[in-house]
Amino acid sequence: MSDYETILIEREGRVARISFNRPEKLNSFNGTLRREFLRAALEVNADNDIWVVVLTGAGRAFGAGADLTDTSEPMPNGGEGVEDQLNAEYKPGVLAIHHARKPWIAAVNGPCAGISYSYAMACDLVVMAESSFLYQPFVGIGLVPDGGATWLLPNLVGAKRAYELMAFGEKLTAEKALNWGLANRVLPDDEFAAHAMSYAQELANRSPLALRYAKESLVFGASHSLADTISKEAALQAFCIGSDDATEAIKAFFQKRQPNWQGK
Repeated sequence: MSDYETILIEREGRVARISFNRPEKLNSFNGTLRREFLRAALEVNADNDIWVVVLTGAGRAFGAGADLTDTSEPMPNGGEGVEDQLNAEYKPGVLAIHHARKPWIAAVNGPCAGISYSYAMACDLVVMAESSFLYQPFVGIGLVPDGGATWLLPNLVGAKRAYELMAFGEKLTAEKALNWGLANRVLPDDEFAAHAMSYAQELANRSPLALRYAKESLVFGASHSLADTISKEAALQAFCIGSDDATEAIKAFFQKRQPNWQGK
């Protein structure tokens, strides 16, 4: 793995954990973190030995959004500068998660606000610590939600709930996020990282090929008709049935053992 200033990558078996690593700044994004995250995401996505990725934050926060106090680089030059920054640096990072050919799990260990919220919601699964929360602060400071929030949130909770979260800036608790479908599990604060890793390891024990194509089909179905999605599923199923993993799964079933997945 490469060396990073603001990103920490750890590996446990088939699972890689990427941590935003600016704990003294609550993992808020400066220019270095924006660029290093994209590089880290592309690195783990390209590693065929990694089957599941966990995204989390070092210290007590998942991420506090953009670092408005950062003076290490020039501030964007008006509206055009902000637009360029969002398109050139934030957008590729969010899309690297969304388009990954392997599942990403957001492990929200504390406050998750602003643009950090979008990175979490772009993940395929979300687990949250009991005391963590999600927060859309944009409207309260005269800004529009960004980083794909206005696409991601409505797709998860519906337009009316998404707009309410954005308009009122509610700090959404982990329990309410679970009830609204924004989180898959609420895990204890105590040893949260270990619990999240156990969840990821359980996922990594599934067929990586099936996980990849299930994700691909879900993404396809979000922008296509039912008829087109059934055809997409049929094509993927035909490929999976002829795969080494499917053959191994049948053998393992009759031999009453766990399959030895190869991802092909």
